Amino acid sequence: MDVVVLLGLLLLGIVVLTPLAGRVGVPQPIALTLFGLLLALVPAVPTPQVPPEVILPLVLPPLLFAQTLRGSVRDLRADARAVTVLAVVLTALSAAAVAGTAHLFGLPWAVAVVLGAVVAPPDPVAATAVARKLRLPPRLVTVLEGEGQFNDATALTTYQVALIAVVAGGIGVTEVGWRFALQVLGGTAVGLAGGIAARAGLSRLSDASVETTITLALPFGVYLVADALESSGVLAVLAAGYFLRSRGQGATTSAGWVLGRSVWRYVDFLVTGLLFGFLGLELTTALEDTSQLGNGHALVLAVAVVGVLVVVRALVVHGASALAGRQARRRGSATPAGWREATVASWAGMRGVVTVATALALPLTGADGPFPYRSEVVLVALVTVLLTLVVQGLTLAPLVRLLGVGAPGSADEDTRRLRRDATQAALRAVQDAAGVGERARSTATTRYRARLAHQNRIVGLFDEGEDEPEAVEELGRLMVAATDAERDVVQRARQAGEVSPAVADSVLLDVEARAARYE
Repeated sequence: MDVVVLLGLLLLGIVVLTPLAGRVGVPQPIALTLFGLLLALVPAVPTPQVPPEVILPLVLPPLLFAQTLRGSVRDLRADARAVTVLAVVLTALSAAAVAGTAHLFGLPWAVAVVLGAVVAPPDPVAATAVARKLRLPPRLVTVLEGEGQFNDATALTTYQVALIAVVAGGIGVTEVGWRFALQVLGGTAVGLAGGIAARAGLSRLSDASVETTITLALPFGVYLVADALESSGVLAVLAAGYFLRSRGQGATTSAGWVLGRSVWRYVDFLVTGLLFGFLGLELTTALEDTSQLGNGHALVLAVAVVGVLVVVRALVVHGASALAGRQARRRGSATPAGWREATVASWAGMRGVVTVATALALPLTGADGPFPYRSEVVLVALVTVLLTLVVQGLTLAPLVRLLGVGAPGSADEDTRRLRRDATQAALRAVQDAAGVGERARSTATTRYRARLAHQNRIVGLFDEGEDEPEAVEELGRLMVAATDAERDVVQRARQAGEVSPAVADSVLLDVEARAARYE
């Protein structure tokens, strides 16, 4: 019952604070973390203990798979060098630097490496949200998103090997090497096999609900299989997700694709929100449990860790940017990114859900009893997330504006133009199709010509929106009024028994889908 009560309170916080955070300009993760802190101060609020061993299998698969749905294989391939530097080199250097710092504060090397792996991967959610809002250069957005997906693999592989050293009491260099190889190769193989099997199953189905169920089960399945084989569940999920992203588009029906995207967008939103709310609750628990280093010493270590992460990231990002610029000038090509873009990328290092999940998933016991310094590691990790979210999360947007990195225009403008281009392509396909009767061709042509005329008017209206803002506002009011009228007709027909509920729902789905384009 305690779990249900806490879940209800966290869901209430998500419902209330998500729109409120958008209005006041505070990132949603910060608002939910503060909400969790306030909940922990209320004596009547239960704080049930979640078994550490179930956290990663429950949290990571949906979050990682949802990230692959937003990614682009082509863009990642084009920026593979930059993504590799950030996701592998920077993550490894960050983990090593934090481990060295933690060892100076008195943590054993194995525990210090665990802490380094926990706090090494940044979370791309906050950074890419700001990137889309301010229209950062597409290449910078791609690099940040690619880093956020693949740095988890680097950090979590290090994390799992370091845990073995703590739990087993030690590990040899040779064993470290083959475990890393097994993690990478085994995880990738399991993910690809799962993706191929899922595509084969999806291609034989035509029910949207069943198709979406397969995509929901896939990340959990490949993660658990890879974990059972002592391979990387993270790489398995990423491999399966990107395989379906690049090779599985035609395997699903249109209805399955639309439903799946909606479900995964919601799953990502819900899991992320719950985890940040839980972060606030766990911060107070960690403060109460810290004993071996002491609260004050652990908080000083957390501040030092944040400083090390910021400095290492700035050095690597600016160094890599300068090297890429020098190589581009030698080839006589355009510089891929300047110091302004590098500054934004170096400051976009907020820690988030993966750090929270791996910290809370630390086992309770080690080789000789309780897991050494577990409460301190959890506290330092959670404080690191909180500090980077507050300091960097609240200042990233002003920094982008100050440096003038954002490009003119908006994602909505791109959407309108691409929608028009797609309609033009559809009209040409209808006109050029062979082996169809004139009546069918005329019907389809009329449909797409009307849609194209509509898209051209929409693009023209918004292009002139700066000169005629009242026209844009009036269009929005007209679309709301038209949707209300359509909705009322359908609902009256259903209430009067003129049509079945299934027919009414089918028409309402079409009405609401068209209305959503203008919200």
